[in-house]
Amino acid sequence: MSSSPKLEDNLRAAIIAKPDAILEDRDVMHALIAANERAMGGNIVDLRGIAMERLEARLDRLEDTHRSVIAAAYENLSGTNQVHRAILRMLDPTEFEVFLRDLGGEVAEILRVDTIRLVLETAQNGEDPAVSRLDGVLVLTGPGFVDDFLTQGRGGQPRQVTLRQLQKGSERIYGKSAEFIRSEAALRLDFGAGRLPGLLVMGAEDPHQFTPQHGTDLLAFFAGVFERTMRHWLK
Repeated sequence: MSSSPKLEDNLRAAIIAKPDAILEDRDVMHALIAANERAMGGNIVDLRGIAMERLEARLDRLEDTHRSVIAAAYENLSGTNQVHRAILRMLDPTEFEVFLRDLGGEVAEILRVDTIRLVLETAQNGEDPAVSRLDGVLVLTGPGFVDDFLTQGRGGQPRQVTLRQLQKGSERIYGKSAEFIRSEAALRLDFGAGRLPGLLVMGAEDPHQFTPQHGTDLLAFFAGVFERTMRHWLK
């Protein structure tokens, strides 16, 4: 009489009926391979088992790569949708003051940033009442501020889009919210020949929302649409 354990009839019938289920179940296959190795003994090299382990390791790497590609594609699609929605909302207002208020309100919410500031350089002195009403969005500075802010005073040619992490934000830009800002995206704006440059700054409390490793294509596109819209208002 054989001492080998026998399968119960119903379990044996289930395996015969659906053998693919066994092959597709990784845990079951590992258990079968381990049982086979024990039966063969420790002094026998199982080349088939080694090959299977290598194939499984390669499959794991392919699955990880596949997940990373899918996640990156989804993130890019999500970001594209956000920017498109923000642009459509930005184009709705028919008055400049409403345009700026929406920028710091609904547009910022769509882009999921904690604050947005529009910085305009001006050579004029004196306080405009409209600026006081838009204190939470609009910041007026003297000529040269934009490039100094982008290069942090080191000079050189500033990039159109600058992403960086911060210990705290600039009080000149963010006011009382400066101490909570941990990362920012600064978009340099070109308003055309004969006009001083501007700056659109998006601040986030999340230190990982804007980092130098992130892509800038979508933000560059947003900056391009924004500066063209501003040229319309500045006529």
